[in-house]
Amino acid sequence: MTLSWGICSAGKISHDFIVALKTLSADHKVHAIASSSLKRAQDYAKQHGISKAYGSYEELAKDPDIDVIYVGSINTQHRTLTILFLRAKKNVLCEKPMGMNAAEVRDMIQAAQENNVFLMEGFWTRFFPASEQIRTAISQRSLGNLKVLRAQLGFRMDNVPRLLDKKLGGGVILDLGCYCIQFASMIFGPEMPKSIVASGLLAKTGVDETVSIILNYSENRQAVLNVTMMIDLPGEATIGGTQGIIKIPDHMNSPTILFMKGNRWEWPLPPSPEPLYFKHGIGLRYEAEHVRECLRKGLKESPIMPLRESKMIACIMDEARDQVGVTYEQDHNV
Repeated sequence: MTLSWGICSAGKISHDFIVALKTLSADHKVHAIASSSLKRAQDYAKQHGISKAYGSYEELAKDPDIDVIYVGSINTQHRTLTILFLRAKKNVLCEKPMGMNAAEVRDMIQAAQENNVFLMEGFWTRFFPASEQIRTAISQRSLGNLKVLRAQLGFRMDNVPRLLDKKLGGGVILDLGCYCIQFASMIFGPEMPKSIVASGLLAKTGVDETVSIILNYSENRQAVLNVTMMIDLPGEATIGGTQGIIKIPDHMNSPTILFMKGNRWEWPLPPSPEPLYFKHGIGLRYEAEHVRECLRKGLKESPIMPLRESKMIACIMDEARDQVGVTYEQDHNV
């Protein structure tokens, strides 16, 4: 089954996604790209050999030759654009966070169900081979009873205007915190924590720049998560059980190395045919291939990143933001 992709927006993450697709088989092809700027779309199309470029997202939605659309726009546009494509009967892979809040995520899920099309949140972390190995170890109870999770993620991004602007959906919880929260959900299972405790520091613009979150789950299991956009952190993660520990030494949002019970596991990424904007960006290939497999099987959502879990993650982020003191315009529309 050859999958014809449409790309929504001509930003950095879309570039990396397109390059990642080039490392897959001919079962993936990029048919069209759209941007609010026709020239920017045309420049991307020329750079990547894409046959069609559109200066509006409505044109992309109407293209009959597209099977699935990757939404890589800024956070505040995810709901509007995703629903536009879903109502046009297009399958959608929406970059994380799916929505600005849980209410937006619910709207998007409803639109997917009403139009009987596929929708998945693009948490690329879930689809790395290292993450598959972690899920296998947990399902086989290799660590015994899981008790503790520690995860940290930090990148120096206080000079990125978008992340400091509330009107553009800035803030570290939506940008990085979502990775750690989804990781806790993958490890402990997709259930709402019994309690959520969040503490954070705000930038002068009102967005959250450094946040710590404690998630307490049933059966005395706890996740402690730390995220910041003020400094670079290794991105370590540790999963502790009564019979062993798994450690990710760095880049827990795009893991390629694991240590488990004295063994070192590594899954090298394929070389990139072009320069990338993001570390391990070529790893976007894994989620793209998963989407193709889901569509080949006729699925409307992913069994690895199901929609109910996207909604739950959004609910946890809503509560964390509320405790830290960050609200967006979209929160007043609930």
